[in-house]
Amino acid sequence: MSDAQFDVVVFGATSFVGQILCQYLTDTYGVNGELKWAAAGRSKDKLEKVRAQLGAAGSELPLLTADANDDASLDTLCAQTRVVVSTVGPYALYGEPMIRACVSSGTDYCDLTGEVQWIAAMLEEYEDQAKQSGARIVHCCGFDSIPSDMGTYFLQQQSQARFKAPATRVKMRVKVAKGGVSGGTVASMMNIAEEAAGDPALRKKLANPYLLCPPNHGFNARQDSINMPRNDEDFGAWAAPFVMDAINSRIVHRSNALNGKAYGDNFTYNEAMLAGPGISGHLKSLGIGTGTGLFFAAAAIKPTRWLLNKFVVPQPGEGPSPEAQKAGFYDIRFFGVTDNSDSIRVKVTGDADPGYGSTAKLLGQAAACLAQDVPADAPGGFWTTASLLGDSLLQRLQEKAGMTFTVID
Repeated sequence: MSDAQFDVVVFGATSFVGQILCQYLTDTYGVNGELKWAAAGRSKDKLEKVRAQLGAAGSELPLLTADANDDASLDTLCAQTRVVVSTVGPYALYGEPMIRACVSSGTDYCDLTGEVQWIAAMLEEYEDQAKQSGARIVHCCGFDSIPSDMGTYFLQQQSQARFKAPATRVKMRVKVAKGGVSGGTVASMMNIAEEAAGDPALRKKLANPYLLCPPNHGFNARQDSINMPRNDEDFGAWAAPFVMDAINSRIVHRSNALNGKAYGDNFTYNEAMLAGPGISGHLKSLGIGTGTGLFFAAAAIKPTRWLLNKFVVPQPGEGPSPEAQKAGFYDIRFFGVTDNSDSIRVKVTGDADPGYGSTAKLLGQAAACLAQDVPADAPGGFWTTASLLGDSLLQRLQEKAGMTFTVID
């Protein structure tokens, strides 16, 4: 795709996160500078409204019309770009046609899905074809799962430098995260709950920590998932279940597999939210765990799912205001231990609301990295950020996406 007209096309530019992404790319690159990009969606009128919101800097933004239900339009889009970055979710409902088009044409692709069951299905259906066509497919390029995947990658680099060995036991803990939730994210979560409720085989798949690893991964270490509140001595605080662990941990294990078991074949990993020490921390962790469990239980049952949609959760297209996005932030901590009991602590932060303000930056830099930094002879297939984009993305995230990666102990 070296002769493509664009480096990147934002597919789904009129969606909530698509509009934020377009603003970020305009602010960071303009529209015809070092990164040549275009916006795409179903409605030309809506695309023109998005362009108008970008101001003078985005007034010349190229617009392309394409529909997820029109294979020919997707093929035409892929022919014009090196990378497609898709914000069209829930991906389990709307994402496959674009994957098929990219894989067929050899076009690179990234997205911000957190739908582990859909990723597993795409791997099974299209990975062999992607390897043949040369398409590099990179899912989970938002808050799930870049901080987890790249945070672990950074920790392992530091562990190798300090101890000449990987950290074979790693914990990720969300110390604080401030930000709103969009209707698109909620719709994806409720779709997963609905699918799992009616499919026992899918529930069994979702329980497999190595679901996204290659078939011959060979891993068999028992993973210690945080399903109930517990007192975490390594952090001196109570830990509560973290809803994104179900996708993030599986991406981290896939990175380990694709990087040649660089973290060890006995590597263990889990995620949780820190709720604080003492009785207050215990009560807070119980509240988080109970609330999460009740939400998914309600989402799995048709009558209560209707009530949630009608009266409780934001709708697709809704989300935090620009002010709330900028006021948001997150602070994530990692603790790693080697087989020789040497330990290391890492801090990862983001300077905007995790789900949208920061996610748009992460997704934008993943797309730019895929377009500009990945060698032309890098093999096709389904990759992760840590296994394909690595050091180049780590640098971009710190220079252009408001993230920090720091060793603190």
